[in-house]
Amino acid sequence: MDRKAELERKKAKLQALRDEKDRRRREKEQKDLEDAKTGAVAPEKDNRKDLDEMLSSLGVAPVSEVLSSLSSVNSATSDQLANETPEASLQPALNGSGAKAKKSQALSIIQVQVTNIQPKENVVYTKQTQTTSSGTHHERDVLSCHSSPMSGLIEDWWRPRKAHATDYYDEYNLNPGLEWEDEFTVLAFGDGQGDDEDHSLNMDHGFHSKLPPGILPHGLPTVKEVAPAITPQEQKKDGVKLVKELSDEQKQMIILSEDFQRFVMKSGKIMERALSETVDIYTDYIGVSESDEGSDERTNARLSLNRVFYSEQWSKNRCVTSFDWSDHFPELMVASYHNNEESPNEPDGVVALWNTKYKKQSPEETFHCQSAVMSTCFAKFHPNLILGGTYSGQIVMWDNRVQKRTPVQRTPLSSTAHTHPVYCLSMVGTQNAHNVISISSDGRLCSWSLDMLSAPQDTLELQHRQAKPIAVTCMAFPTDEVNNFVLGSEDGYVHSASRHGNRSGIGETYEKHLGPVTGISTHHNQSSSDFSHLFLTSSIDWTIKLWSLKDTKPLYSFEDNADYVMDVAFSPIHPSLFAAVDGSGRLDLWNLNQDTEVPTVSVVIDGNPALNRVSWTPSGLHVTVGDESGRIHVYDVAENLATPRIDEWQRFSSTLNELKMNTNEDIEEVEKKTPIPQQPSSLTSIPVV
Repeated sequence: MDRKAELERKKAKLQALRDEKDRRRREKEQKDLEDAKTGAVAPEKDNRKDLDEMLSSLGVAPVSEVLSSLSSVNSATSDQLANETPEASLQPALNGSGAKAKKSQALSIIQVQVTNIQPKENVVYTKQTQTTSSGTHHERDVLSCHSSPMSGLIEDWWRPRKAHATDYYDEYNLNPGLEWEDEFTVLAFGDGQGDDEDHSLNMDHGFHSKLPPGILPHGLPTVKEVAPAITPQEQKKDGVKLVKELSDEQKQMIILSEDFQRFVMKSGKIMERALSETVDIYTDYIGVSESDEGSDERTNARLSLNRVFYSEQWSKNRCVTSFDWSDHFPELMVASYHNNEESPNEPDGVVALWNTKYKKQSPEETFHCQSAVMSTCFAKFHPNLILGGTYSGQIVMWDNRVQKRTPVQRTPLSSTAHTHPVYCLSMVGTQNAHNVISISSDGRLCSWSLDMLSAPQDTLELQHRQAKPIAVTCMAFPTDEVNNFVLGSEDGYVHSASRHGNRSGIGETYEKHLGPVTGISTHHNQSSSDFSHLFLTSSIDWTIKLWSLKDTKPLYSFEDNADYVMDVAFSPIHPSLFAAVDGSGRLDLWNLNQDTEVPTVSVVIDGNPALNRVSWTPSGLHVTVGDESGRIHVYDVAENLATPRIDEWQRFSSTLNELKMNTNEDIEEVEKKTPIPQQPSSLTSIPVV
C-alpha cells in the first residue's frame, strides 16, 4: 500500500508539472501574438526623431507618414503582410502608394532579434552501466519549426511533457519504480482538426525515420535488459583456473605445518566417529525379526559386554593403573597406563582419553611422559586439563587444546615435593577454591594449585603414632568433603585423616587386612539417609570389607573371591550395589539388599586376564574394568539391577543393622574363617608395588 501511494503522489506531481508547462507555453504564445500585431519592436523615441529629421533633410517621407499609408491598405492585404517578412510586406504598399499618390518610397528600419537555445542533454543512468548520450539525436535548429506548423509537433511528440526547469529523466532515476506508461505521454494532435491518432501518424511518410532509436511508433520506448559491466579482472576469474603444482619442499612444509596437522587430526576424528557407527536401516517395527531371540537374551542378561577399548600402539602390554570420568562430558573417560617392558624406546607413561558415546576403536587423545603414570584425574573445573601422578614422583599436566602430547607443566623433583611414586591423585574444592591433592608411597601429602605447580601450597606427613611413615596405596574423599578422607596402606591398615584443623594428619586407624589394601571406595550418599560414613576396601588377602567411619571394626567381610581382589567401587546411583574385580579375571556385582554371601552377578573375562581397576560410568548403567594387558572392557548393567527402586534406601538401612548385629555376635568366627594367602613369587603382576 505504501508503494502504491507513493506512485500516486509521483503521478500527481508529474501531472502538475505538465499543466504548469502547458500554462507557460500558452501565455508565451499569446504574448508573441500580441507583439506581432502591435509591431515587432518599437524604436525608441529619440532614435525615431533623429531618423525623421535625417529623412526630411534627404527629401524622404518620414516614418510616421509611411505608417499612416500602411493603415489605409485593406484588411486582407494587412493579414497577408503580417505573415511575411518585413521586406516583402512593404512591396505592395510601395506599389500602391506610387499608383495613387505617386509619393516617394518610404523606408523603415525594424530591429530583428534571433535567439538560438540548445536543448538540454539528457543523461540516463542504470544500476549496472553508465552511458552518456551524445546529444546528436536531440539537437535541432529552433528556426526549423517555422517551415511547417506541424513539423515541430511531429518531431517533438515523443518527448515527455515536462516543465523546462525540471528534467523528467532525473525524476525517473530518482523513482525507478514508476511505470513507463506513467512517464511517457502519447500526444494526439488531431483534436482541433478532426483527425485521430492513426491519421496523425500517417501524415508524414518520413515520420518513422525521424523517431529516435529504441522508440516504437506507439510512443513507448523499448525496454531491454542491459548486461552488467564486466571488468578485465572478472573476465580472468571466469576463465579456467590453472592448478598450481607444488614442489616436494612445499608439500613437506604444508604437511609439517601446525594448522595442517590440527586439521587432519580433527577431521580424522570426525570421520572415524561417523564410519564406526552402525545403524540398521532395515529395522522392522511391525513384524518380528530373526534377531529377536538374541536381543531377548541380551536384555535378560544382567551383565553384557558392550565394547573393548584397546590401542595396538599405546596400550599394548601396558597395565591399566587408574580411571576417571569427566564432569563436563560424561561420555569421556581417561585411563592411565604403566610402561611397556617389551618396547623400551616408547614413553614409559601413557594417558588415553576414550569416548564411550561413539563406536570408534581409537582414543580421542593420547598423552605421554617419560615416567609411568600411576594415577590420573580430570581437572574438575577445567575441562581441557588432565593431571597425572608418575612413578618418579612428579605431578604432570596435559592440555588437549595444544598439539603438544607431552606435559605442558610438571612439578619439580625436590625434597619439598614427592620423591616416591604417586598412587593417589584427586581434585577437591569448589569452582573458586579448589586444590589438587596427591599422596606418594612415602606418606607425604601435597596440596597444589593449578596456577603454580613449581611448589606445593601445603604439605603433610602421614605417619603412625610411632612416627613411621605410612606407605599409602589408595585414597578416597567422601561425597562433598574437602578436608577428611580415608586411605589404605601397604601394610594392610586403613586410616582416616584430615588435611587441616587441630587433628590434621592421621585420625583413626582401623583393623588391618592381612595384605596390602589395593582399592578403596566411599559411598555416594544420594538420599536423605546418611550413608556418607560408609566405605569399602579390597585387598590381596582375597577379601572385601565394608567399613564405617564410626567404628574401627569392619561391618562385614565379603569372602567369596579365590584370588587377589584388586579394586572395588560403589555404584553412583544405587545405595547397596558395588562392583569388584580380582586377579583371576572375574567381575562381581554385589547387591547387599538381595544377598551378602555371594555376588548377584559374576562374569569372567575371556582369557582370564588379571583385572586391576574397576569404575562405574556417571550414569550408573555401565561398568568398566581394566586388565593387565591394556584392555578396557565396558559392560552394560541391566536396568532392573542398576536402577534403584523407591524402597532401596530403607532396605539398605535395615541390611546395615542386620550386618552390625551379626558382626558383634560372630567376630571370632569370622576371624577364624579368613584364609591366609601365600606370598606371591613375583611382584610384577601387582600394580601398586
